Parts: sequence; structure tokens; C-alpha cells
Amino acid sequence: MHTGKAEVRDYLTALQARISSALEAADGGARFTSDCWQRPGGGGGESRVLKAGALLEQGGVSFSHVMGQGLPPSATQERPELAGAAFEAMGVSLVFHPLNPYVPTTHMNVRFFSASKAGVPAAWWFGGGFDLTPAYAFDEDVLHWHRTAASACAPFGLEVYPRLKAWCDRYFFLPHRGETRGVGGIFFDDWSEGGFERSFSFQRSVGDAFLEAYLPIVARRRATPFGARERAFQLYRRGRYVEFNLVFDRGTQFGLQSGGRTESILMSLPPLARWEYGFEPEPGSSEAKLSSEYLRSRDWLGELGP
Repeated sequence: MHTGKAEVRDYLTALQARISSALEAADGGARFTSDCWQRPGGGGGESRVLKAGALLEQGGVSFSHVMGQGLPPSATQERPELAGAAFEAMGVSLVFHPLNPYVPTTHMNVRFFSASKAGVPAAWWFGGGFDLTPAYAFDEDVLHWHRTAASACAPFGLEVYPRLKAWCDRYFFLPHRGETRGVGGIFFDDWSEGGFERSFSFQRSVGDAFLEAYLPIVARRRATPFGARERAFQLYRRGRYVEFNLVFDRGTQFGLQSGGRTESILMSLPPLARWEYGFEPEPGSSEAKLSSEYLRSRDWLGELGP
């Protein structure tokens, strides 16, 4: 493991605490419960979960630091030579499922891997990003989200945001539905550009930007009135979220393939979701607008504003 692992761990645990505190303050009453756990294969973590809040129907912020033998295929797509290597991984991952359908679901993850295998040079890399999954989307929210993402990337090169935005669009895509999971954000993996200190600085910039990206949207939408129609559509869209996380998400696959703790791995799933055979939204409705205008790759900054 790289000698900077203690510094990375300290940052990640502080980030978990900072985000948990900020969401408790935003919720206004509910609190995260802490669940510390150990992994039989090595390492452990802390899962913090908030349920039945005024803002969040359910949300989780998890820190994990695990190690073991046999890096699984989900972690070696871009590094096949490291398949089966000894590994150490740490990260913070969160998913928030709000109660109000007008407040979007969101996901953020920042992580660090190292791996070693006889006959192969030792390797380390960072990964992560954040993305937004609304049931009811608004241009000003999407613009704010992507402006914040672009600002987090800007100190590391003007080409970074467009590259990671496109990577996010490709990754959070449901091919069997022909749609993106939401309105995207940024995503990166196998990141070691510029050496350890610069790569770690980039990870911190992404992690630190999350609250700035999300909380203003929460403040704008949380008091929007809603009824049974909006709630039903929110649960229907949550079903698509479940489909992606269980079928395509590499983080879920890595956790399960590496013998991780199932409860913490599946913490990203919503408490309620639904599927409806042959559902078609009413033409011209807000529900129809989500698919026609938002669930595809678009140049949000270029189209919606500077």
C-alpha cells in the first residue's frame, strides 16, 4: 500500500462525518445510526444510515477499509494483469433517497485502491465521482450540479470535466432501457494522473464539492407540494435505480465478489420501489419530459448556460 494511505483514510473518515452532519442539519431532526462492522476476509468499516426523516426517506453514508487476496474481475476491467492480486481498498460511498419526489436521489463515491501481485509492478489508483437522479428534473438544478462538477475539475485541467462527464454518461447507462440513470455528473476510475499527491488532491476536490452541488438543490425543491401521482412516479423511477445497481454497478459487483458485507453493499437501494408493466407517461406531462429531455447524454453547460 502506498505510504500515503493514513492520510487518505483520515480524509475519508472526516468526509463521512462532515456529510453526515450536514444532512442531519438539513433534515432537521432525524439522525444517522452508526453500524461498525468487520469483514471476515480482512478490514471493516462504518455504515451510517438515516431512516424516515423529514428530508430523507432513507440515506446512507458508508466508510470501508478492506483488504484481501484475489482482486475480483469487477476491479480489474482496465487492469487485467492484476486479476487475483492482493488488494487494499478504502472509500466513502453514499446514496440519498429523499421523501419528496421533487428532490432528486443522489450518489457519491470516492475511493482508493492498491494491489500487488508477483511478477507485476505494484499499482495504486483513485476513483469516484457523483451523479444526480431526479424523478422531476429542472434545468436550473442540472445546470448548478454540472457547474459545481466543472469547478471541482477545473484546477486539474480544462479537459478533465468534459472527459469525466462523458465517462459518467457512459457508465450510468441502462442499455436494456436505452436511457441514462439520471442527468449525470462526473465519474473516474483507475486515476493516477500526475502522481499520488496530485491524484489525491483531485479526489479531495471531488469529495469536497458534493455538498456544494447537492444542498442548494435540496433547499430549492424540498417544500414543493406533491401527491399520490408524484409519489407513484418517484417509486417507479426508483425501480430503474435498482435495476442499474443490481445489474451493472461495478461497486456492487466488487463488494459481493470480494466477500463484502451485504447490508452495507446494498445500502444504496431505496426502501420502496415499484415496477409497472408497460407504463407510459401521459404525453406532454412532467413525467414524459423526464425521458424525452433529461435521460440522455447532453452538453448541459453548453445548452443551459455558460
